[in-house]
Amino acid sequence: MSQQNNSNYDENDIQVLEGLEAVRKRPGMYIGSTGTGGLHHLVYEIVDNSIDEALAGYCTEINVEILAGDIIRVSDNGRGIPVGIHQKEGISAATVVYTILHAGGKFGGGGYKVSGGLHGVGASVVNALSEWLELTVKDGEHIWFQRFERGNYSEQLKAIGDTTETGTSVMFKADGEIFEDTVYDYSTLLKRLREQAFLNAGVKIVFTDKRDADNIQGEVLHYEGGIRQFVEFLNENRGKPLTDEIIYVSGKQGDAFAEVALQYNDTYNETILSFANNIHTKDGGTHETGFKTAITRVVNDYGKKMGLLKDKEKLSGDDVREGLTAVISVKLTECEFEGQTKGRLGNPEVKPFVDKLIQEKLMNFLEENPETAKMIFEKSISALKAREAAKRAREAERKKNAFGNLSMPEKLADCSERDPRYTEIYIVEGDSAGGSAKQGRNRAYQAILSLWGKMLNVEKARIDKIYGNDKLSPVVTALGTGIGEDFDIEKLRYGKVIIMADADVDGMHIRTLLLTFFFRYMRPLIANGNVYIAQPPLFRVERNKKIRYAFSDEERDKYIAELSEEGKYKVEVQRYKGLGEMDPEQLWETTMNPESRTIVKIGMEDALKADETFSILMGDNVELRRNFIEKNAKFAQNLDI
Repeated sequence: MSQQNNSNYDENDIQVLEGLEAVRKRPGMYIGSTGTGGLHHLVYEIVDNSIDEALAGYCTEINVEILAGDIIRVSDNGRGIPVGIHQKEGISAATVVYTILHAGGKFGGGGYKVSGGLHGVGASVVNALSEWLELTVKDGEHIWFQRFERGNYSEQLKAIGDTTETGTSVMFKADGEIFEDTVYDYSTLLKRLREQAFLNAGVKIVFTDKRDADNIQGEVLHYEGGIRQFVEFLNENRGKPLTDEIIYVSGKQGDAFAEVALQYNDTYNETILSFANNIHTKDGGTHETGFKTAITRVVNDYGKKMGLLKDKEKLSGDDVREGLTAVISVKLTECEFEGQTKGRLGNPEVKPFVDKLIQEKLMNFLEENPETAKMIFEKSISALKAREAAKRAREAERKKNAFGNLSMPEKLADCSERDPRYTEIYIVEGDSAGGSAKQGRNRAYQAILSLWGKMLNVEKARIDKIYGNDKLSPVVTALGTGIGEDFDIEKLRYGKVIIMADADVDGMHIRTLLLTFFFRYMRPLIANGNVYIAQPPLFRVERNKKIRYAFSDEERDKYIAELSEEGKYKVEVQRYKGLGEMDPEQLWETTMNPESRTIVKIGMEDALKADETFSILMGDNVELRRNFIEKNAKFAQNLDI
């Protein structure tokens, strides 16, 4: 472990801003929710403290373990939290950090120049929301220990041994009185920890799940290439890279540092991830705006300089970013985040800083690498031509309907209600299922749109191919919002858009195709919570006119046992191969009646995961798709993308 000490970081750097009373009463204010998101946030906050030590240059390795009973242990080889007596509080500075809100080394400027976390509330909030927490600190001379229970302690921090090592270890058990569920998801934690390892080049994060002694799993996350390797990782699940080389630029402005890595692939979609002090700014901000503005200008300037653009030709931002995968990371002394969830960076000085960095260094790269520049430029020109073709197709559609309202699709059975707050549309594959749905629905507020035949895979098509497509046009027309840059959620005709397909492989394929379409060209529908998946039953179990509908093999077996009264009576079991096998009454009762149905809302909580999933399932990489299906086949009947 590291033995490096810093005389400038001691108990006097720990500043107290306010007490801890409100955390257990209103946990959502501090960690977002008491659901699984908030539960995992506890781990992120403790890991962020170790990452801050790494950013300061004093930590090289972080160990994160999930132990039996969903106990978390996070250990690092940093300097160790200061253990001296805090001048104002009269107790150990380490105890202050874990018991008083807004106490930490991130407020006075002496402890850390750059930090993430919840502005220093992380350690105390985790302690307050844990059933118990044990803190162990090594300061190069002694090993210090303190135990807390729901934020309180009965004994002061005490020395329990000697050591020449330094570092901090935190072990805690999330409080079941606070959280709905205290079971951690391995893949959720792995994604976040991998992200942190990419963003902090050279830091080693060892992640291990020890809950099942017979099946211990884990990964060593260590990337000397930093965000270059992040881009490489992101592109593994996407199309073929246009060049082997990943473009990387970085620069400093005072204490601020910015770095950008980017690579183009042969797909039509962009993936841009931005971070500020290791926090994912999912809503962008000044760093992302500066990057987008600059890369558009640079590629246009390069085209003019090399005589590749005609006089009035100009590439749009969308043209330049088609097929682009980029990671933007800034490290700042003070981040100004907008909104409670820190979704957007607001520092105004960051935009011109990143803009200038990209303008100068990317232009130099393009001039020094003409082959790569040519590929990027040709990709952008191709996107420009497709955009112009899409514009012509869009204008043709508008002209066609210029003298009246757009006629509704032939296969649409509309509802009488017009207020989208009360309406819903079922998108159903096949005429027989559509027929049952039309007969079984409530005509007042439920519309049915039947689809047929093979749908266009939009993952392999640009927007100009979507206008006029006979399988997708009915969906676009029925919803009324338009697509792409024309999308207007205010024009949505139905508050709920429910995909209803058979509970088999073909049905899964149809759901995926439709979700891919919504994700790529009508994304606000998903972000706004308008898209749902219907959950039709797999089995009908009956005896003496007692009927149960089962949505899984386990539920079927339970109902068989229940209705057969331990095997004395014969029970009839019907396996539904498709929606068309249900009569209208059954379809209404099981899948369409708001009083008894189950529908799954599709969310944008993990857009990156969804993006990767769609790219794997609908892209060209057969091997990736096969591996994904084999790995996830067991979850197919309960698919929730």
